[in-house]
Amino acid sequence: MQVALEQARLAAAIGEVPVGAVIVRDGIEIARAGNRTVHDRDATAHAETLVIREAGTSLGQWRLDGCTVYVTLEPCSMCAGAMVLSRVARVVFGAWDDKAGMAGSVGDLLRHPRLNHRPEVRGGVCGEECAAELRAFFAARRARDCVDTPDAVG
Repeated sequence: MQVALEQARLAAAIGEVPVGAVIVRDGIEIARAGNRTVHDRDATAHAETLVIREAGTSLGQWRLDGCTVYVTLEPCSMCAGAMVLSRVARVVFGAWDDKAGMAGSVGDLLRHPRLNHRPEVRGGVCGEECAAELRAFFAARRARDCVDTPDAVG
């Protein structure tokens, strides 16, 4: 999770929401990524989708059997779907996401009984540290937006 947190901090440094992910198989890191939606101008450039793409390229296959995804924030529906489709064995995430999380918060796509693949899921790992990165990022953004906003009275 510390590598995923490092990726989240790198994402924040370029103005991205601080979410980072890493994929590991048999104790060996396969891929790592941080959010790049703003940088890439791509709504699908979440850390999880990027790391899944990189792992597939690295392994030469789309199936990520035996792989574990570590991510700093509970996956959204898009990312959870990508994890199911790529057949990752395990998903470990940090902070819970009460607004968009699909590993138990809003819904549970990762363990939906009708899907053909259900990875093992563990949430809340380094959860406070992951949540603190997000809180700090959004607090700084709100403070900057307040300073940049012209006075309504003029």
